Amino acid sequence: MGGGAWGTALANLLAGNGHETLLWTFERDCADCINANHINTHYLPDVTLHSGLRASADLAALHGSDMLLAVVPAQHMRRVLAELKPHLAASLPIVLCAKGIEQTSLDLMTDVLAQEIPHSVPAVLSGPSFAADVARGLPTAVTLACADPKTSDRLAKAISAPAFRLYTSDDLIGAEIGGAVKNVLAIACGIAVGLEFGKSAHAALIARGFAEMTRLGVAMGAQAQTLTGLCGLGDLILTCSSDMSRNMSCGLALGRGTPLAEILGARAQVTEGVSSAPAICALGERHGVDLPICRAVADILSGTLDVREAVAQLLNRPLSVETADPAL
Repeated sequence: MGGGAWGTALANLLAGNGHETLLWTFERDCADCINANHINTHYLPDVTLHSGLRASADLAALHGSDMLLAVVPAQHMRRVLAELKPHLAASLPIVLCAKGIEQTSLDLMTDVLAQEIPHSVPAVLSGPSFAADVARGLPTAVTLACADPKTSDRLAKAISAPAFRLYTSDDLIGAEIGGAVKNVLAIACGIAVGLEFGKSAHAALIARGFAEMTRLGVAMGAQAQTLTGLCGLGDLILTCSSDMSRNMSCGLALGRGTPLAEILGARAQVTEGVSSAPAICALGERHGVDLPICRAVADILSGTLDVREAVAQLLNRPLSVETADPAL
């Protein structure tokens, strides 16, 4: 469910695994192109898709599915799930693949799913994975989080492929927080690169950003160990280290002086960190967690702070002790 680059790559993977796979996409011309030419010219134009993959722009076509991967952007997840609900069987496993926080409610995607389709079985797929790499069959390892062991085993067997390795977890909150926060931190790293601050600053942002991610995750009930894994630190390293990341490249352009509206206006796909930044800061306030890097990014995106002013504020924060305790 979701015909962007990541949704298309995952659908292509499942079709390659021998599953009868249907990709729902909002754009009807995109669905027609996939069916006729085995290519998603909108979002993944350089990859020839599996001949068995079908696409549709009709949500009702998903009726009868026995597993669903929800890959629509976080800010649209609630609406699409609500529209989809009449077409789904009870107790359907739904794998949430969007990495973001709902702005209006501050809900995680698992919260949104529980409210809109309460009888579904939730899971979260997250980790260091560029769509183009997965679509081309390059080696990738990610986390699949699900609280139900039988469903977790079934999903892992269905999604795993020779070059797509899954590690299972029962920590859905950790998997979600890691995926959402790393997008905001990638914008910060992109800004630093755009400002030509050098590798030392880049490394410091990743390390201190990881501390923020861990503090918030633990405060919300995640396991600190989850965030040291693929869906936390692993995804953070990837997203903060390559301009293939939409969030990193957004920060890069901001650091070079391009206005945010111009950056987003030139993109076909959503930059999740832009929407999630204020929500993550609000969650930090709710749980009493200090998130100075995420706050700086949110202030830059809102126009409250200039990028160089934000950097100066971060560098002039009071000196403190570095600790491994996620509570500090």
